[in-house]
Amino acid sequence: MTAQPDLNDPGVLRLATYNVEWFNALFDDDGALLHDNGWSARWDVTRAMQLDALTEVFNALDADGIVVIEAPDSSRNRNGRRALETFAAHAGLRAREAVIGFQNDTQQEILFLYDPDVLTPRHAPGSSPNAPRFDQSFAIDLDVDSAPEEVVFSKPPLELWLEGPNGFATHLIGVHAKSKAPHGAKDDTDAVRLKIANRRKQLAQCIWIRRRVDALLNDDASQMASDDLIVMGDFNDGPGLDQFEELFGRSGVEIVLGQGKNALFDPHAAQALSQRLGAAPTTARFYLRHEERYLQALLDYAMVSSSIRARGPKWRILHPFDDKACWDQRGLRDALLTASDHFPVVLDIPLSP
Repeated sequence: MTAQPDLNDPGVLRLATYNVEWFNALFDDDGALLHDNGWSARWDVTRAMQLDALTEVFNALDADGIVVIEAPDSSRNRNGRRALETFAAHAGLRAREAVIGFQNDTQQEILFLYDPDVLTPRHAPGSSPNAPRFDQSFAIDLDVDSAPEEVVFSKPPLELWLEGPNGFATHLIGVHAKSKAPHGAKDDTDAVRLKIANRRKQLAQCIWIRRRVDALLNDDASQMASDDLIVMGDFNDGPGLDQFEELFGRSGVEIVLGQGKNALFDPHAAQALSQRLGAAPTTARFYLRHEERYLQALLDYAMVSSSIRARGPKWRILHPFDDKACWDQRGLRDALLTASDHFPVVLDIPLSP
């Protein structure tokens, strides 16, 4: 396990990924904040409570760039980038500008919120012969019947070319992979069928991402040549997370991490993979009402290429119970629990290799 970063350490580029549960519900159609006592989409949390909590969490992050998962909706009537920048101004963040890639129809976008004095991001979608662009379809035989299915992303990954201080530049892919939950199941049998179908689709999406990773690291006709690559976001998956992993052989996270010279690395994933029966880091906390208990899971990752790993980066999960600094700051601890059902993952990259 790597040492945790100091949230105020100079000389590093700080990136983070944060899934904000139903961020979209905190804005009106004009992108204005709904800072009032109306209920948010979070259980027993008002919109003002969630916005105040998010303000504290984002300020504690103080990141140069944040991959925001479940960011505000962009559609005919709404502008997610404008909404997110309105929140940044309200919270007084230096990460005050946002960039979006391909919009989706789920009211949960992937946006990158960044400090323009530090970073210059550009939406840079690409494709290769075996990995189409993320807004297109991907043909793969999911059920081994020799008839490929067409897979699409409900939330196309955000592919950026990112330039920063000291000549630092990297590809960055923000991910929100499909959930495996059996939404709409009619009975237990139907739930199992849906779980297996969703698992297949989630794995297919991860294969698609992995092929894109290989293309970028192999400099597959890219005009932005770099050995540096970061893949971060919510994968709705992880080693040992459900009973279907044995059926399919491995998790989607393992597929994206890959093997060999193009393998990516995340220390939390490595820890979970090395001790399937032991305690593992977690990034999300959900209340199971029918069981009257909380479930914790490792769903959010910040994976890096070997070239970035060689710089000696540090990872940190802002977990209210597992991170001592978060636990000791009661205001931050409470804010993390109120703001979302996920916790931020921080990645500090030294600017001098």
